[in-house]
Amino acid sequence: MLFTGEIIRSRQNKNIVELCKLTDRKAREATKTFRFDGIKLLEEAIKNDVEICAVFLSSTAQERVLDFLRGRFGGAYEDKIEKCFVVSDDIFDKISEEKSPEGVITIAKYIDKLQKNATIYNSVHFSEMKNEHIVLLESVRDPSNVGAIIRSAAAIGIDRLILSADCADIYHPRAVRGSMGTLFNQRIDRVSDLAATVTEMRKSGRRVFAAALDDRALSLGEFEILAGDAVVIGNEGHGLSQEVIAACGNSVIIPMSERAESFNAAVAASILMWEFAKGK
Repeated sequence: MLFTGEIIRSRQNKNIVELCKLTDRKAREATKTFRFDGIKLLEEAIKNDVEICAVFLSSTAQERVLDFLRGRFGGAYEDKIEKCFVVSDDIFDKISEEKSPEGVITIAKYIDKLQKNATIYNSVHFSEMKNEHIVLLESVRDPSNVGAIIRSAAAIGIDRLILSADCADIYHPRAVRGSMGTLFNQRIDRVSDLAATVTEMRKSGRRVFAAALDDRALSLGEFEILAGDAVVIGNEGHGLSQEVIAACGNSVIIPMSERAESFNAAVAASILMWEFAKGK
């Protein structure tokens, strides 16, 4: 770990400028790096062998954070971090994404071994994934919801999430925070054509359910979920597109009282994932 020891006191410092650029998706994709705040996420990144480019510590939190890392990983943590910078408290508060900063911001590289754009998906690929439990998302635009769904997927034991290209960026700071570090070990694919992906899944012998209210919708809990069954969860406000619903062989709804019209997307996804995971 390269530790400069000098305190950064300017927003114009080149390292601070590069860090702040990562709030923008184009900058993240150009550099294949992302940022996140907090000591818990840094701990999870180290545990999961995420490649860490730089860590920024506030001057008052410096010793506390380093003592925590030593206590958790011994001296081994130093080999996991390329560079470490100390930032004055006033500058740190301005660049942090948190309302109550913990004094540590990390830049890490994209996790290409787990998360990728899947440009080719056919029934053969899905046949090879026959033991995987898969959940699909279409147009889930809120980064916090995407992060929460990733967290639930990891907790429930979903093997793979497949996202349409217009879902929120999984490396958005709010998505990373919402995942609580599970992003670092969850397999996630992004596809340009979700309806075609569903069609290929069905060709491989899987049943695919659209989480949508239509004439063929079955109520969750009133039918048997089989191993290999998959479910598609849609946009927070508009649900699934007609194209994706048509590609699915079945539809499913979550029974609910008349006191509410719908669930939050992340809550609905968690309920569906829990039920479909039983199909294992």
